[in-house]
Amino acid sequence: MLILLPPSEGKAALGDGPRLALESLSRPALTPVRERVLSALTDLCEGPERAALEVLGLSEGQKDALARNRELRRAPTLPARALYTGVLYDHLRLNDLDEAARARVAIFSGLWGVLGADDHVPPYRLAMGVRLPPLGALAGVWRPALTEALRPDGLVVDMRSAPYAAAWKRPAVGVRVLRERIVDGAVRRSVVSHMAKATRGVIAHDLLAHGIEAADQEELVKALGDLGHTVESPRVGTIEVIVCDG
Repeated sequence: MLILLPPSEGKAALGDGPRLALESLSRPALTPVRERVLSALTDLCEGPERAALEVLGLSEGQKDALARNRELRRAPTLPARALYTGVLYDHLRLNDLDEAARARVAIFSGLWGVLGADDHVPPYRLAMGVRLPPLGALAGVWRPALTEALRPDGLVVDMRSAPYAAAWKRPAVGVRVLRERIVDGAVRRSVVSHMAKATRGVIAHDLLAHGIEAADQEELVKALGDLGHTVESPRVGTIEVIVCDG
């Protein structure tokens, strides 16, 4: 079973490991595209700042990201499991999992395509939704290479956001999170993004920490129920995790 994750905007500021070595990253078939995207990004960030900020969707107050991007080939690295610091990753707690569990995670990235949890890369800023000159839309740049490089045998559990899902498409079980509460005596359910990220992190951690190897969607729902989660299966390809107020 493979769990697909988005990256997070929140990242550690500095690494303390060796310089980037593209050939050392997992899924080496992606190396040529990684090189192309890395070169295009550094070229962009070495040019006019205003143009680079506009392309990357950054504000004037985020200009430090351009400096980090310019230094990617020389900057110290750190493992992906320590790089990402957003809400999902805070609850996923990859550093608490053993190597075998971490190997069942694929972290999608606009710059690296896909990272393993133990891959060493420097802090960077590049979202999958960017149209990066001269390459164009990154999801389209990555799709052919990811189609060849990612060929999982078992169930795929997809927790990616839409821009990252566009880079690699195959049958998977998506995870929705719904908040349930009582309003005027009636049960209401709604999507809450912050809670959804936290819950996906908890779900992924529990699946990995307990070594769950569900063969299909039905087994996945049962396994999560056994772990104490309230899960429904409204249709093929989607499960819903229900989080109740109170």
